Amino acid sequence: MGNEGQYVYCIIESNESRNFGPMGIGERGDVVTMINFNDLSAVCSKSPMTKYVINRENMTSHEKVIEKVMEDYTVLPVRFCTIAAGAEDIRTLLRRRHSEFKGLLRDMDNKVEMGLKGLWKDMNRIFHEIPEENKEVKKLKKKAEAKSGKSDIGQKIALGKAVKAALEAKKTAEGKQILNMFKRTAIDVKTNDVFGDSMFLNAVFLIDRTREKEFDYLVEDLAKKYDDRATFKYVGPAPPFNFVNIVVKW
Repeated sequence: MGNEGQYVYCIIESNESRNFGPMGIGERGDVVTMINFNDLSAVCSKSPMTKYVINRENMTSHEKVIEKVMEDYTVLPVRFCTIAAGAEDIRTLLRRRHSEFKGLLRDMDNKVEMGLKGLWKDMNRIFHEIPEENKEVKKLKKKAEAKSGKSDIGQKIALGKAVKAALEAKKTAEGKQILNMFKRTAIDVKTNDVFGDSMFLNAVFLIDRTREKEFDYLVEDLAKKYDDRATFKYVGPAPPFNFVNIVVKW
């Protein structure tokens, strides 16, 4: 086929030749295999030399391959839509960045990623707490209520801005409190953007596989402690997508 390249999913430490099945990106049934250089391999599948749209379907295909490989190997995820012109380009990459990849593989050996999102259950309760905790909001709220129904656009805008800032501060404070519970278990932690009013935590943790159960128990304790206040969405174990993202320039 013309303009046919190799889509790269991840880097692993192996010199085997292995077939992971017809699960390549693009829904063509391309077989996922390995291209080796010495003791390193790139996990790849044939692909058109095209730019894949960043959508749920393509991202899921990309991640599923890496998750499958992670069942048996330590993986270094490669950035979405990395396509080599051919096997020789991949071998050159593995040779050129051999020591870098070996070091990262040592760092990620036996490590997995856990994701945790926290969402408040009752936003009325949260908005009621804000003026009790924040003097500025309390003062502006009292001024607004003293107007006895008269509209003061400037005052409403000031109150709205103060409430928004207080809500963000509250999210940060409550998120930090929860992150502290995982300090001893996690090797590393990253916080991602939160969305909407109710989400106050969106974090990913890098942990050793041997501490998965310990992490599970901490999440269970957290859910009990915050039972009437928050709900938690917990995902993992997953490849270390947020801690390693190999970028390749051919």
